[in-house]
Amino acid sequence: MLLTIDCGNTNTVFAIWDGEKFIANWRIATSHKRTADQYYVWLKTLMNLDSIDNEIDKMVISSTVPRVVFNLRVLADKYFGTRPLVVGRSDCQLPIAVRVDSGTAVGPDRLVNSVAGHNLFGGDLIIVDFGTATTFDVVDSDGAYIGGCIAPGVNLSLEALHQAAAALPHVDISKPQSVIGTNTVACMQSGVFWGYVGLVREICDRIKAEHDRPMKVISTGGLAPLFQQSVHLFDAFEDELTMHGLTVIHQFNKEI
Repeated sequence: MLLTIDCGNTNTVFAIWDGEKFIANWRIATSHKRTADQYYVWLKTLMNLDSIDNEIDKMVISSTVPRVVFNLRVLADKYFGTRPLVVGRSDCQLPIAVRVDSGTAVGPDRLVNSVAGHNLFGGDLIIVDFGTATTFDVVDSDGAYIGGCIAPGVNLSLEALHQAAAALPHVDISKPQSVIGTNTVACMQSGVFWGYVGLVREICDRIKAEHDRPMKVISTGGLAPLFQQSVHLFDAFEDELTMHGLTVIHQFNKEI
């Protein structure tokens, strides 16, 4: 079985692919201090709870936090007897081209999402990922990654308001009952929610105008369902987009 790992700035997701479907999916806070032994104890406990045998013999990793990769590689070697495929390393090939400025480093998660998007929906895509940052990735008609935009994440914006203004509390994001808030929490939720609706709509409209072809907008990431269900911004939502992309990349490298 294949263990796919997506390490983001806030959380790291582990999922097991049996060749046809994901049979388990777990999330843990990202920390470069976590050792391979700690990863294994945590993972083995969850596998036992879900009655999953220890049959992992392949691993693929995407990480936006380089410092955690070493211990994940140790995990693969020590406990699963395999050498992991790491997106962004020279020995990991992508099934799509990357057409950006020379010398530009593109986040592995953005490349993986582009691979998954093209595999599932074809070309001419805008992929909006609601993570620590809100990213917009543009996939050309042939599947190539051609750039995008990066904006602050929704929760990052809320946290910045709380930390920078002494009178503003920490609040969770949700769709407000009305645009005009009648208390501080409602005002903050309205400003952030509708502000991001406007941000997403405007950026996507400008990308479409610049690309000059019809495009599908695909959402993913933790807060994507909130916006997907509340307003019509996206053509589709894919919860496991990054994990699906990792399986596609692993299969591509296995075949070449």
